Amino acid sequence: MDKFRIMVQFLQANQESFMNGICGIMALASAQMYSSFEFTCPCLPDYNYAYGIGILIVPPIWFFLLGYVLNNNISVLTEEWKRPVGKRRKDPAVLRYMFSSMTQRALIAPAVWVAVTLMDGKSFLCAFSATTDLSQFINETYQSLSKKELLKLQARIPCQDVFDGHEVISMEASTRYIRCLSQACGWTFLMVITIAAFLIRAIRPCFTQAAFLKTKYWSHYIDTERKLFDETCKEHAKSFAKVCIQQYFESISGEIVPQFQLPTKKKKGGKDDDREKEKSDEEKLLGVRKEEDMNKVLWNWHTCKPALFLNKHAEDMNMNGHAHLDTLSFSDERYTHTPVKNTAVAYYSKV
Repeated sequence: MDKFRIMVQFLQANQESFMNGICGIMALASAQMYSSFEFTCPCLPDYNYAYGIGILIVPPIWFFLLGYVLNNNISVLTEEWKRPVGKRRKDPAVLRYMFSSMTQRALIAPAVWVAVTLMDGKSFLCAFSATTDLSQFINETYQSLSKKELLKLQARIPCQDVFDGHEVISMEASTRYIRCLSQACGWTFLMVITIAAFLIRAIRPCFTQAAFLKTKYWSHYIDTERKLFDETCKEHAKSFAKVCIQQYFESISGEIVPQFQLPTKKKKGGKDDDREKEKSDEEKLLGVRKEEDMNKVLWNWHTCKPALFLNKHAEDMNMNGHAHLDTLSFSDERYTHTPVKNTAVAYYSKV
């Protein structure tokens, strides 16, 4: 249990690395799912295109939505987007940065699925076997076939067990031709997403470096603030429950009269340790000791978060000018001055 707790704490502390690992696992899972997927083309002109394109598009959409679900920042983004302004304004650039970073991670698994599907070529063959121009693979003696019959025959090309037109069209040559087109589309897709990723990751910070650093900093701040607030609430709830239970047992103990009181040995320092524990629990309550007060704290945190200003003393110094600085330095000298004490030292000799 301790090892599991340490692992969870490590993952929470390194959330960015954790999310990158989740994206990598999803990408491997998408490739593994495709390899274990039983591809069955209907081999009908009216259904081949829908089935092939569905295999190419529907699973990536599912992986894309799953990437948002597994990303913990989606709740942070929606909370920051929907919260009241209060004393803290909302920066649209920070929200756009958070959304773009989540989208980039969520697109990894769908891109892997599309690339693997196009490289394999089964879905592309099923979708476009009936509509691709295969006149160069048709036997010259059967050029007089109607378009409807030829469409039905080409729709059966992905199905080796059903195809019965070996004399009319070369099945192996047509299959290789369509798969070559599919692989060409796959390499083009990989090149496009690689160039797009390069432009997003490398060139964008070069033009707006200051704005990029600002949005990156405040997005990290929002995430860290929520983590610390959740940890503080957990510590407060734990201390609140502990103190409440202790007070309950202390109130009940006065009503119960023990018949026999056994002597107990008390260790040295036991009372001091208990007092320190009680003080620590009292400190973790942070002055909030009632249910109504805690509900008010939580409601105020949601409706009106505190302003992002920490040093109020510095603001007063800037408002009052140099006169305030002079009085402050004078008062500091007066209160920080320590009088010198004369000490007498006596030396004793053993002689």
